Amino acid sequence: MQTSVLAVDSAALAVRTYAPATPPLGNLVLGAAMGVRQAYYEPFARWLAEQGYRVTTFDYRGVGDSRGPAWRGSLRGFQADLRDWVRDYEAVVSQARAACPGTPLVLLGHSLGAQLPGLFQRPEQIDGLLSLASGSGYWRDNAPRLRRSVPYFWWVLVPLATRCFGYFPGRRLGKVGDLPAGVILQWRRWCLNPRYSVGAEGPAAEQSYARVRYPVLALSVQDDEMMTLRGTQSLIGFYANAPQRIEVVRPVDALARRIGHFGWFRESFRATLWPRTIASLNALAVLRQGQHVTHSTV
Repeated sequence: MQTSVLAVDSAALAVRTYAPATPPLGNLVLGAAMGVRQAYYEPFARWLAEQGYRVTTFDYRGVGDSRGPAWRGSLRGFQADLRDWVRDYEAVVSQARAACPGTPLVLLGHSLGAQLPGLFQRPEQIDGLLSLASGSGYWRDNAPRLRRSVPYFWWVLVPLATRCFGYFPGRRLGKVGDLPAGVILQWRRWCLNPRYSVGAEGPAAEQSYARVRYPVLALSVQDDEMMTLRGTQSLIGFYANAPQRIEVVRPVDALARRIGHFGWFRESFRATLWPRTIASLNALAVLRQGQHVTHSTV
């Protein structure tokens, strides 16, 4: 693993690169879920590198190692929103592409990591998106258990805590993790809109998703406690002009009782779900040839 710092605007992003021992089969950038540090994905990234892939992970500004020493205690006053995170993500993509020219570059987007690429300025840099446990965050599309508690989260806890602390203190609340005020309040607008990011940000966002022409393959986890198949279908529908496919992954497929929203990246699935990732990366090549299937269940 190689650690580096990438300057984006006024932010310093912590970036980690996992290089294979041989010329890479593919060039992968892993986009994290909301509030999840890149360290969570390290065992998975190391395994992918052992399979021959060059993998890049990073922390969005204000998260994990991109938080900066001055903000360790509190994010009060930290300036960032989801548009900044889009720029962070795209800057890491540009760096990864420049470091490995001529090798197809694919995004592995976990949750938020598959939502933000539709807002990139330069989608032509990307050769495919593998969406893992992602979907629209619109609250009525949430899984039933989450849907019962989320009105309190969005209408009471988030506005009150953010106003009191100047940021969202998710770590002490046991919710999501610490987030800059601009991020959580913009995300709130997205999640309260039936069309999520496209609805909240308007026609420019819809047009941005529509510019995507690279293939999108979404793996929807059947027992995901956050994202439903309906939410996945909604999100992938935003990529209206992209070759696309949705596959449902069930716990029984992984010889497990449960996978959930975060389970894919746990080492307990090294022998089951992780190889499924390689098969899905290979399937993106088929979609690049023009196959367009809206939904399939396996």
